[in-house]
Amino acid sequence: MLAGLLTFGLSTAASAQTGAPLTQKANGNLLQMSKLSNSHTTLMKAVSAAGLDEQARGATKYTVFAPTNAAFDKLPAGTLDNLLLPASKSQLALLISYHVVPGSYLAANLKNGQTLTTVQGETLTVMRQGDSILIKDAKGNMATVVNTDIVAENGIVQSVDAVLMPTSLTGAKK
Repeated sequence: MLAGLLTFGLSTAASAQTGAPLTQKANGNLLQMSKLSNSHTTLMKAVSAAGLDEQARGATKYTVFAPTNAAFDKLPAGTLDNLLLPASKSQLALLISYHVVPGSYLAANLKNGQTLTTVQGETLTVMRQGDSILIKDAKGNMATVVNTDIVAENGIVQSVDAVLMPTSLTGAKK
């Protein structure tokens, strides 16, 4: 989805993290796979508004923790509208890049307590509760992975039910 998009200029890209080799057949790059989903139209609008859609076609492998439309709907009133304004383009790109991790991680490779450094430079923490996978953001908020292992040619999409918030994002609350 917005995977490769973070190469847009955030040179604080994390050290490469690797997941297990992919065993499923990909049907397109992260951008193409995301556009096939009716559950990610808000994310795709945000990727476009941030000017990151071209980067999502890149060859570098990423895992994207992709918020669903319902996840964006949970944000406080006006937050998304403000982020979509041209004046907020850099803040929006920062938010999107916080959902992208270098490497391809299938759900089975996400371990309890594992920390993942995002392309944006901050970390996410994996939490496992029974069969559920939760992702904890830098502010302590949790997102549940609701659809796993959407394989693309250049990475993996893991759909989440909440928008993850980096500490460096100003003016946005979850």
